Amino acid sequence: MKDDTPLLRLQSVTKEFSGTVVLEDVTFDLHKGEILGLVGENGAGKTTLMSILFGMPVISATGGYGGSIQIDGTEVHFKTPFEALDAGIGMVHQEFSLIPGFTTTENIMLNREVTKSNIMVDIFGPRMSVLDRAAMKKRTQTAIAKLGVNIDPGMKVSEMPVGHKQFTEIAREIDRDNVRLLVFDEPTAVLTESEAEILLKTVKELAASGIAVIFISHRLQEVMNICDRVVTLRDGKTVRDVAISETNVSDIAASMVGRTTTAEHLKKHQELNALEKDQKLPDEHILTVEHLWVDMPGETVRDVSFSVRKGEILGIAGLAGQGKLGIPNGIMGLFPAGGKVVFKDKEIPLNNAAEVLKNKMAFVSEDRRGVGLLLDESLDWNMGFSAMQVNGDFLKSYFGGLIKLRDEKALRENADKYIKMLEIKCTGAYQKAKELSGGNQQKVCLAKAFSLNPELLFVSEPTRGIDVGAKAIVLDILREYNRTKGTTIVMVSSELEELRSICDRVAVVSAGKIAGILQPTEEPAKFAMLMSGLSIDSMEAGK
Repeated sequence: MKDDTPLLRLQSVTKEFSGTVVLEDVTFDLHKGEILGLVGENGAGKTTLMSILFGMPVISATGGYGGSIQIDGTEVHFKTPFEALDAGIGMVHQEFSLIPGFTTTENIMLNREVTKSNIMVDIFGPRMSVLDRAAMKKRTQTAIAKLGVNIDPGMKVSEMPVGHKQFTEIAREIDRDNVRLLVFDEPTAVLTESEAEILLKTVKELAASGIAVIFISHRLQEVMNICDRVVTLRDGKTVRDVAISETNVSDIAASMVGRTTTAEHLKKHQELNALEKDQKLPDEHILTVEHLWVDMPGETVRDVSFSVRKGEILGIAGLAGQGKLGIPNGIMGLFPAGGKVVFKDKEIPLNNAAEVLKNKMAFVSEDRRGVGLLLDESLDWNMGFSAMQVNGDFLKSYFGGLIKLRDEKALRENADKYIKMLEIKCTGAYQKAKELSGGNQQKVCLAKAFSLNPELLFVSEPTRGIDVGAKAIVLDILREYNRTKGTTIVMVSSELEELRSICDRVAVVSAGKIAGILQPTEEPAKFAMLMSGLSIDSMEAGK
């Protein structure tokens, strides 16, 4: 007789934070070998739900949760992630949980180290055994090989680009012997399309081997491509549980947001940009970059030259590891760089982040937690801190300027303005940044940059890990900020369609150099050719 007992059953799961209900009566099942898509806007409760399932300490520290979780029909209540791991549950977190000073091998094998005996073990016992680094390296290489990527087992996490960090997280979970259920929280958010395809193939293979998968993603086509069912969370509730065969991307998006989808917003952006092409941008170049090189691990820039016109939005596209992320990181002084950067007819010193900021340039990093936020501080402090340091904003002077103190009212008003403008889901300006969902943290990073009132703004992967509704909001805000304030924007993104929808021109980076600059209306095939290292001429010749 077939056993229909689900591997996982969540029944009426409820959670409150400081009196605010973030999950209410969440219920669904998951069977062995099934891939369940879990979708919802940022702040809908997905990450909180997975934190409950994985026994994250923040849950018990804030009063626990209501409802029940069952594994193979038996109720469980994990108090720590170690208990969840022992039960065969693995999780690839949206925000990396790696140790920066450890190597790829040390992170993947953490708490599962392979040891070997020696003469000291015979005398003093097993505590004197040493690491079998050769065996650990071999096991690491096997796990990485399953993903179809090439990562140095000896590279430190602190030196990796974000894409390699994500694959290291995934390899760590795949390596576990007893894994029965894997949770992927936005696993492809930092990956290019080709890398994402590799990962999705691996997820399918894992499910075929009998492992159950919860797949959380804002890339709805990915959900359609690999999932068996999709559950939608909205405002902390399960509003839809349907087989993939009975739905489509538009229906999923509508169930998440109940308003205009991202695809429709992208079309609107393209139409608006087309209408404004008649308003020709000035020929004045506000930024000129000559022979820029940047030593950023995994994103090396070799010889980049380009110019940005005043008031335009310039997009920078390219495959992962080709150098697109290195350009803003090098110019803004976060990684060693050389070459020449001229801003408003003044040469800007490289390798000096403070000096760049003083010259009215700002940066929204792709690494929001590592670079962008003060996680233990309030939202108003996060949004205003840089402007306070660089411009002297949000300060009150006393005794003729001898003493300067924070202007708490001005900080709060600034935060309230951007909370409303960017539709940041939070309890207020005093909430800590670490308590927000990933997408809302990204919006805080944008608000922090806007507070500097820059004349040129670099934004790197501004919609990474953001849901379909929030993507449209961010693109709207960037476009409006550019058009109304005249702020020049350089936007780096792995999402080509977003760049084509909002940018005046798009530069394509390949092998650490600018392969070409195209109009956003050009055929996608031309962008693909440049990204792959081929010239447009070769494509034309092949016709």
